[in-house]
Amino acid sequence: MKKIVVAIIAFIFIGSLVGCSQESKKSQEAKKLKDVTVILDFVPNTNHTGMYVALKKGYYKKAGLNVQFVEPGNENTSATLVATGKGQFGISYQEDVTYALTSEDKLPIKTIATIMEHNTSGFASAKNSGIKSPKDFEGKVYSGWQAPSEEATIKAVMNNVGADFNKLTLVGDAGGGYDSLGKDVDIKWFYEGWDNVKAEMANAKLNYLPLRTLDKRLDYYTPVIITNKKMIDEDPATVTAFLAATKKGYQEAIKHPDASAEILHEYASDYDSEFLKKSQRFVSKNYCENPEKWGEMKAEIWDGYTDFLFDNNLIPKKIAAEEQYTNQFLSEGE
Repeated sequence: MKKIVVAIIAFIFIGSLVGCSQESKKSQEAKKLKDVTVILDFVPNTNHTGMYVALKKGYYKKAGLNVQFVEPGNENTSATLVATGKGQFGISYQEDVTYALTSEDKLPIKTIATIMEHNTSGFASAKNSGIKSPKDFEGKVYSGWQAPSEEATIKAVMNNVGADFNKLTLVGDAGGGYDSLGKDVDIKWFYEGWDNVKAEMANAKLNYLPLRTLDKRLDYYTPVIITNKKMIDEDPATVTAFLAATKKGYQEAIKHPDASAEILHEYASDYDSEFLKKSQRFVSKNYCENPEKWGEMKAEIWDGYTDFLFDNNLIPKKIAAEEQYTNQFLSEGE
């Protein structure tokens, strides 16, 4: 009987040692992971799916990273927060990067990847509006966020077809979507993989003019992934590791859109699951033409949009493409 009791005690003791050992191992593994904060441009959406796939499937952890995603809030932009070290990486836009690098108070940031190969935004109107060209904007009402670049874009595409910009009424966005078109407003700036999908699911018929078909310089990169110069100079290994894991996540999202949308839904449960799947199917096809080249950018795209911003007096000077972006860390991660 004593032998049995001793054996039981020994078994419990060994088990506790094993448990402690396993907990200690997990603790050590956690300590080895480098904390990384990614500042989103907005709430989680299908532009971000690849990163959430990388998080869920452990790609970041395998790369030695403990990644956290945070929203920028209403008072800040991701570019400002990344520049000031509040996050190692951020989701931004080519436009914001160029502004940041040509402003009087230049921000120390650089673009390290594009999420989308092409600009998939454009001007939407109700199907029965008769709006088939920027020429048809005359006498209509446009609702938007009233940014200087927004007005310049509309003016440029109207000028391209000989339309009079002064005959278009601009108003602030009251928050309505496709259902406001043809009522209070005639034209809105839509993102095809998000706003157009919502309209399609509601059987709302639209006329849609993709920006990149109206002026080739408007086929700029949006959204993009940025980091700060300090990370590039002092911790390039983390930049490479982060991008390698992120690229893998986007390649997975390209290959398996529905499953990836389900992963995103775990982090963005306020959205309808079926909507996310439909959105993801579009976005996955448009991340890039060649998944092996995901994230890579071209100088002519940067130069083209920089020229557009300068020609429309939105920036005080031109800036070289290589000062705004690099593909270096994508190639190093292969």
